[in-house]
Amino acid sequence: MSDPVNSTILLLDIEKYSDRDDVEQSYLRRMLFDLTDRALLAAGIEETLRRRADRGDSVMELIDSNASLTALLRTLLTVVPAELRARNRLASSSARMRLRGVVATGYVAVDREDGWVGSDLNHACRLLDAEVLRQALRESPGDFALCVSEPVYLGVVQHNHPGVAAEEFHAVTVDSKNGALPARLHRP
Repeated sequence: MSDPVNSTILLLDIEKYSDRDDVEQSYLRRMLFDLTDRALLAAGIEETLRRRADRGDSVMELIDSNASLTALLRTLLTVVPAELRARNRLASSSARMRLRGVVATGYVAVDREDGWVGSDLNHACRLLDAEVLRQALRESPGDFALCVSEPVYLGVVQHNHPGVAAEEFHAVTVDSKNGALPARLHRP
């Protein structure tokens, strides 16, 4: 196993993926990977600065901690919703994609089988699966709901960098089997 390395963790998950047939799932996966690649490039994050894990209906990206977290957040708040809106506008209901997203930071190690391990990654996954994030997407008029870990909020969001308005992120507590996890849910 590698030594744990500090990374930005990006998780994106397709809503109601398992309700679709194989053809629709294949299309949605291609759409997810294309959207992820375009968003990361728009944020200035080249392929050499990231590592991807395919999780079927979701994608996990480990991003070099030297890449701009502010640029990533700005892109997730602007480019991703605009791209989803444009793609979904012309898509049939079975091809429409809605996403939950999480941005976190922390230490992750990679084992010999290219598996990722680390409590920070586990926390990020718990945020992605949290009912509060699922509910936010269900209630959203848009196609994207974003949650950030408390360290991301404290390190970047609270400082009101251009395009990342702190007042749009609201404190939530996610119940997990390891206890309560504080996080921030984006609600403009």
